Amino acid sequence: MHRESSPGARPGAVSSPFSALGLSEPLLRALAARSYHTPTPIQSKAIPPLLEGRDLLGIAQTGTGKTAAFALPLLQLLAESHDRPLPKAPRALVLSPTRELAAQIYDSFVAYGRHLPMLRHAVIFGGVGQGPQVSALARGVDVLVATPGRLHDLLQQRHVTLRQVEFFVLDEADRMLDMGFIHDVKRVIRELPQDRQSLLFSATMPNEIATLARSILHDPLRVDVAPPATTVEMVTQRVHFVAKADKPDLLAKLLDDDAIERVLVFTRTKHGADKVARHLHKLNFRVQAIHGNKSQSARVKALDGFRDGSVRVLVATDIAARGIDVPGITHVINFDLPNVPENYVHRIGRTARAGKTGVAISLCNDEEREFLRDIEKLIKLKVEVIGGRSAPSSAAHAPAPAHTPARRPAPAQQGHGPRRPGHGPAQKPRPQHGRGGRGQSHGRSAHAPRSR
Repeated sequence: MHRESSPGARPGAVSSPFSALGLSEPLLRALAARSYHTPTPIQSKAIPPLLEGRDLLGIAQTGTGKTAAFALPLLQLLAESHDRPLPKAPRALVLSPTRELAAQIYDSFVAYGRHLPMLRHAVIFGGVGQGPQVSALARGVDVLVATPGRLHDLLQQRHVTLRQVEFFVLDEADRMLDMGFIHDVKRVIRELPQDRQSLLFSATMPNEIATLARSILHDPLRVDVAPPATTVEMVTQRVHFVAKADKPDLLAKLLDDDAIERVLVFTRTKHGADKVARHLHKLNFRVQAIHGNKSQSARVKALDGFRDGSVRVLVATDIAARGIDVPGITHVINFDLPNVPENYVHRIGRTARAGKTGVAISLCNDEEREFLRDIEKLIKLKVEVIGGRSAPSSAAHAPAPAHTPARRPAPAQQGHGPRRPGHGPAQKPRPQHGRGGRGQSHGRSAHAPRSR
């Protein structure tokens, strides 16, 4: 499905490096309003051939600007055709593995298409009632962003048909495989027309995804913006060796550093995420947990708080965090090291975005040393040890992180036991005043946003 190259911006249009990619004036205005002035490598490589109608295979990690790389040309091509969508029949379909990522992609289409009011967009995912989603589809949409499960349900109920899809985007394909969605994806693909423009993006290229790409892409242009499984160069990586039982106290000590402004903490399990969040909440940190067992409303609330700064610490599992694209994450802390080394790369890629630096700190117990060796082998880098070098079974010798201010002495209380070596006073609830402001809990749940 090839097209002639789209013309550049009209005379008098907004001037920016994006103009050279052939984007239209309404899109250039939308980019300028968001202070996007310079294309990322994947945008520079992908947008011109996509405007020509090429299929594309993109090997790109999160944070590379790939959403704009496909959203901008799709919006332009849809607007240029002047076709109107039929009820229940979207013209473009974007498949995303998680609710959070689907919502973010939808928001991007809305933002980039703000000066193309003739185009309609919708997002559908599970965990919420389908009524409003069905109503939006019935009115007709140009761009549908969807998760595979909910889309398959609505296909079975005949609330949507994919026979009019002109553009198909499969995003985060490797995560679709990891999450067990690949069969739903294949069922969706069988509903698509053969005559379409298709795009597939993946951070890694396992054999099954490579086979899938060959089956859905026709003579694709391959765009590699970074080798698979390479770490973000701007991330400073460090590790503490610490006993498993001492991890909660060490995490709290690290979070006393004011340089850690917005931090994503990773655990291996949903139960672990809740447990860490409860511990930090008791210490008056502004914390929320996010994972697959949370309701959609709770996940949205947690992410909104993380974005607006009312939540400083977001505790997440790998699957829940894959869709998190929040600017300004200064630190990633691996409370549990992942047993899949590629997940480490995805985790630390949540910081150091948009040319900024970031820090990734891992807490490694004896059982996780093998995981650390696998990670170092994958990234071809020895992670700097900053605590527990001579005593890996204890956090007692872990020095304070760089730039950590001296810990303020806690008010004297009775009955909180002896001091731990290397940890100062034993941990206990912080007073309801002081740095950052304090507030009474008023009986809020263990995951309510706190002021620390």
